[in-house]
Amino acid sequence: MSIQGRIGRTGGGRVKRALGVQAALEWAFRVEKAQLELTVPEEKTGESLGYGLEHVLLQRAALGCRIDGGQYKIGSYTHEDAEVIAACVAGMPDSMGGKRMAIRVAELARAGLTPDWMPSAVPRCVPVEVKRNQHGERAATTVIGTARVLTRGKWRSVDILACPVTFSPHPHQIEAAHRAYDDWWQALGWIRDGLIAGGMLREVEVTEVMPRVRPWKARASAK
Repeated sequence: MSIQGRIGRTGGGRVKRALGVQAALEWAFRVEKAQLELTVPEEKTGESLGYGLEHVLLQRAALGCRIDGGQYKIGSYTHEDAEVIAACVAGMPDSMGGKRMAIRVAELARAGLTPDWMPSAVPRCVPVEVKRNQHGERAATTVIGTARVLTRGKWRSVDILACPVTFSPHPHQIEAAHRAYDDWWQALGWIRDGLIAGGMLREVEVTEVMPRVRPWKARASAK
C-alpha cells in the first residue's frame, strides 16, 4: 500500500485511512517528517525508564486539544496523527529497547527500510587469509610442526603446513541479524497495540497487519 500521499484534512465523516503499523510509521517519519522527543523522566538512580504509553498519548492529546504540528517544520505542517505516532515511538519502554530501539524504529521508517536479517547469507568455509602474486591467489598457510620423512634414502625434516579457515558470514553474525529483526518486530507490535488501544488517531487507523514474523523460518521450511 502506497504511503506517499498525504491524508486529506477536510472535515466531516471521513473514513479513516487504514495502515499497518510499518506503513503508518513510514508515513509519519518519511512523509510527514515527524521527529522524536526523547526527554524522559529519571529516577534518583538516574536510570531512564521511559514514559508509559498512556502518559505519552494523553499528554499529546491533553484536554482534546489539537497537537501543534508546526513545532519542527518552519512554514509547514506535520500531521497531528504523525505527531502521536512519533510520541508513541518515543515512549518505548526499556523492556523493548528504550531510546535505542525508538531511534532505530524511526530511522528505519524514515528510510523506508526493514532490518536486514541476512536472507541470502549461507556460512561458507573460507581461508582466513589469501595471498596474491603474479601466479594468482592461494590460501595462506602456517607451520604447525615438523616431521621426519625418508626421501631418496635420506631422512629429512619437513614443515607440516595447515590452512587456517573460518566461516563467512559467521553463524553468530546471522543469529545476531535475526535477533535484531525479531527485537524490531516486537517493538512494532508494542507500538501497534498501543496505538490501537489508545484510540488517539483521528484520520489514520492502525490495523493488525504486521511485517513477516521470523521470515528466515518460512524460507527454511520452503526448501
